[in-house]
Amino acid sequence: MSLFAILFLAYVVFERLVELPIATRNTKRLIAQGGVEHSPRHYPLIVAVHAGWILAMVWWGHDNPLNMIWLGVYAVLQVLRVYILGTLGRRWTTRIIVLPDEAKVTKGPFALVPHPNYLLVICEILVAPLVLGLWEVAAIFGALNAMILVIRVSAEERAWASRSTGSE
Repeated sequence: MSLFAILFLAYVVFERLVELPIATRNTKRLIAQGGVEHSPRHYPLIVAVHAGWILAMVWWGHDNPLNMIWLGVYAVLQVLRVYILGTLGRRWTTRIIVLPDEAKVTKGPFALVPHPNYLLVICEILVAPLVLGLWEVAAIFGALNAMILVIRVSAEERAWASRSTGSE
């Protein structure tokens, strides 16, 4: 086993495990404030792809040396992650929750890119396997994630549009 690969994988898993209770807490709070969840049926697909991505990296990457260039790119992505999630603050969740009286976030990275968190996740799903030399995992899960994000982004856009028109 490669100690550095194990440490990298542990970081990826730890980060996701830290984020889940935050997302759950934010989801419950947003719903308690009158937020409405939109298009929840695709959520299990997101969970399955992300879990499969991590399992594939652990299975095939635990013995691999780290590619330091891709590790550097991944580190930059983590700084962007903090910026993006910090901008969303208590509105960040892994689900699509829209508050009836609050506008879409348009400051910070959201002023530059319509869905910066999804762009970040695209990059992470591609880059993390490349840190471990797993281009096949990057390609397969990058494609799966892209298919789900087509569903996800259109569902989120519909949710915001229905909020402004008063329809579902």
